[in-house]
Amino acid sequence: MSSRGLISFGAALCVVLPLPLSAQDDGAFTWENATELSYAQTAGNASTSAFAVAAELTGSGGPNEVKLQIGGIRASSDIKTRTATGTASNFTVAETTRSELSAASYFAKARYDRELNGAFVFAGAGWERNTFSGFNHRTSAVLGFGRTWIDTESGHFKTDLGATYTIQKDVEPVPGADDAFAGVRFSFDAARSLTSTTEFTSKLVADQNIEEGGDYRGDWTNSVSVAISEGLALKTSYQVLYDAEPAFIRVPLLDGSGTPTGTNVRTQGENFDTVLTLALVIKL
Repeated sequence: MSSRGLISFGAALCVVLPLPLSAQDDGAFTWENATELSYAQTAGNASTSAFAVAAELTGSGGPNEVKLQIGGIRASSDIKTRTATGTASNFTVAETTRSELSAASYFAKARYDRELNGAFVFAGAGWERNTFSGFNHRTSAVLGFGRTWIDTESGHFKTDLGATYTIQKDVEPVPGADDAFAGVRFSFDAARSLTSTTEFTSKLVADQNIEEGGDYRGDWTNSVSVAISEGLALKTSYQVLYDAEPAFIRVPLLDGSGTPTGTNVRTQGENFDTVLTLALVIKL
């Protein structure tokens, strides 16, 4: 399992706990927490494990909404090496195992929205770490405005546009390159009830570096959730991450015969990452 083209199947537990701070007036904040856990493991001739956690705390009161998110994923593989000692007809087998981290990414985000008669203004900040995609830290801030175009019982659709400032510290920094830049971010958030038990959601975030036209990123997630019972649902999500100018990564250099030379070279990573998740959602 690798972070490039990562496909993660797991069962996820989502616990939604409403935590009302006060119900005395319309402006009082009401908090909801959603925590998602997923774990997958294989054993035998090949052993792998993947663990992911994500938590979202949302507070709303009057025209104000605050959202805090944190999460991460780690995946590792046990590499087994077997050797035999003796003769072809009489031998003993020795086995050694080493664990190797194959994917790791973490994030934390915060956002504040204030509604203004169908429109809204917002401010947010975020932090990411994904060394397998080539960056140790990516910190960003955004300030902008948006509009809610549809808001009904059957679904919603809203868009926003904001100015951003990003600081990115790469694992293999390019000498002389600027690691801080201003940008523009566009996003939309859509949801639609397909049937009485099925809901489709789609979220897109697109970032453009205004200092370098060819540097832009996208994060698009589509999900379908099917309610099995009042408190149980099956949710499938597909996330596509795109980076037009991915960070550099270090790879070993081999000679013409395929023998390692002991030297590493730098090359850019792939443009696309994908994540496919099958989740069991339990609401309490």
